[in-house]
Amino acid sequence: MKAPDIFAIFAKAPTPGSVKTRLAAQTDPIFAAQVADAFLRDTIVKAHELDVERFLVYAPQNRKAYFEQLAQRHFEMEAQSAGDLGHRLYSFLRNRFGAQAKRVVVIGSDSPTLPMAFVERAFRELEKADIALGPAPDGGYYLLGCANRTPPIFEGVPWGSAKVFEETIRLAKEAELRITILEPWYDVDTKEDWEKLKEHCLELRAAGMDPGIPATEALF
Repeated sequence: MKAPDIFAIFAKAPTPGSVKTRLAAQTDPIFAAQVADAFLRDTIVKAHELDVERFLVYAPQNRKAYFEQLAQRHFEMEAQSAGDLGHRLYSFLRNRFGAQAKRVVVIGSDSPTLPMAFVERAFRELEKADIALGPAPDGGYYLLGCANRTPPIFEGVPWGSAKVFEETIRLAKEAELRITILEPWYDVDTKEDWEKLKEHCLELRAAGMDPGIPATEALF
């Protein structure tokens, strides 16, 4: 049997005060939670086009019903482990490669306009690379892809800082991993990011293109 390719969205329940905290501080916690919910809804629908096994990796565990309603049986469900983001990513990847996955690509839901073509490219690149990373302007990454095994790139990374991408590359090079870097794409974490997202969608509409994020556009 062919080893599966796995796509996963890491997501947190949109509880006011616990998601999009920078946007919440600049606007309102309830609005920020609505944004987080819209981003996740749009990302899930866009991912339906991917011809791979799909997972929704959610937190907290007691919000499973909310995520199941969004997934509508298009995704397998898996609760995130405890710990920082690095440990949660490591645990998920370990589980998937332990189940004989070939390639695993993970994104969050902070980049609702991310083209799924970027995800498809990551899978292709992982035919010859050990990891694929999609850099974000804030110093993090919007996408992580791994092939065949869980790489040693999570310990000691200052999660939430502008050094995440840089430190991940350093760890990957120390481990002599083959690295592919994808095109940069933006996350939406602050009010300024939100305004840039609105501007991007208006530009796409003006060019006759559908941004493909109806739940998010409903909040503009």
